[in-house]
Amino acid sequence: MDVAISAALAPWRKPRAVHDPGKILLDVALAVALGGDCLADVGMLRAEPAVFGPVASDPTVSRLISKLASGGQRVLAALRTARAEVREHVWRLAGEAAPDAGGQVIVDIDGVLVLAHSEKQDAAATWKKTFGHHPLMGFVDHGRGGSGEPVVGMLRPGNAGSNTAADHIEATKPALAQLPKRLRRGRQTLIRTDSGGGTHEFVAWLAQRGRWLSYSVGMTITDAIHQTVLKVPASAWTPAVEPDGDIHDGAWVAELAGDCLTGWPKGLRLIVRKERPHPGAQLRFTDADGMRLTCSATNTNNVTTAALELRHRQRARAEGCIRAARATGPRNFPLHDAAQNQLWLEIVQIALDLLAWMPMLALTGTARRWEPRRLRLRLFSAAAQLVTTGRRRILRLAQHRPWTDVITNALARLDALPNPG
Repeated sequence: MDVAISAALAPWRKPRAVHDPGKILLDVALAVALGGDCLADVGMLRAEPAVFGPVASDPTVSRLISKLASGGQRVLAALRTARAEVREHVWRLAGEAAPDAGGQVIVDIDGVLVLAHSEKQDAAATWKKTFGHHPLMGFVDHGRGGSGEPVVGMLRPGNAGSNTAADHIEATKPALAQLPKRLRRGRQTLIRTDSGGGTHEFVAWLAQRGRWLSYSVGMTITDAIHQTVLKVPASAWTPAVEPDGDIHDGAWVAELAGDCLTGWPKGLRLIVRKERPHPGAQLRFTDADGMRLTCSATNTNNVTTAALELRHRQRARAEGCIRAARATGPRNFPLHDAAQNQLWLEIVQIALDLLAWMPMLALTGTARRWEPRRLRLRLFSAAAQLVTTGRRRILRLAQHRPWTDVITNALARLDALPNPG
């Protein structure tokens, strides 16, 4: 990562600069990964030069961020290209633990509300009656065995719509560019969204790339869909299933046809789920016969209705990725200008990349699913002593600490990886 980012930012390095721009940016990203939420938190790295090397001063960091922000899309494109190259390399090293090991990669697109406590550029009233920004983010789903990693973060004003098709298209393009090119064939990539992505324009755009791209988007229960559901015979409903294959009690799924598909791209399959509401839950006017209705659309063929509904329902894992993102920088945007905060969002994505790749390469079992707060508590905040002797550096950890063996095993796995040079 350090070599790739440094090479990407080489055009923005002054001839006699002491600090490399790539190293500065990675130091900030590492501070964010460790729990920082502003540029000044890079000082925690500066306090340990034996571990992190020379770290730039706060004024130097601030000047670099301003300079890179003024570079606009050229800087963002350079950073994103470097991240894509490193991502492909990391996935290759991860082997069976990589997100594409099963032959398909799932990208979840979702909006995130970020509060602002001052008059920052593009901050506005949100649909939840708060004040701030409404970025659109995308995460690669790591499945049940892991968490996820970011592939796009598009800063938007707080009053940006949840179902704006143009924004979903503009966010999906850089998200797809982050994936290895070998996935751009045979529908090996699945775009998954909530009902915010269930618009005619966005689904049509996805359908145009149907030869190599699959989609699964949430759908709003319209009157046409509601009336079609009422006409579905009892024999057409099949039990919903759980990830382990068991039947989900009190839930059924069916595929809809007829007039409710009018105006949608050819090949779209409309899947509806009806479920007994949980105790205390209030029914909506779009529900029917005392059942809670949800709907999704996909272009995937030769898969059962229950499996397609389960696949879309697992989009809930994106909420865990958003929760991890909120704990890693985007709790708020620390800068004033929109261009600077967009750069901050890129730094946050680098930090989240590091927090996703480290468990993928170094951890096993349940530790692979640890979220950032747990990683910081159990691994990153471990008391240790760095000893230099015989021209070697030895890291001494307390043996009585509960997760010392996790740290030592992780270091051994990382040490066994090929040297990137």
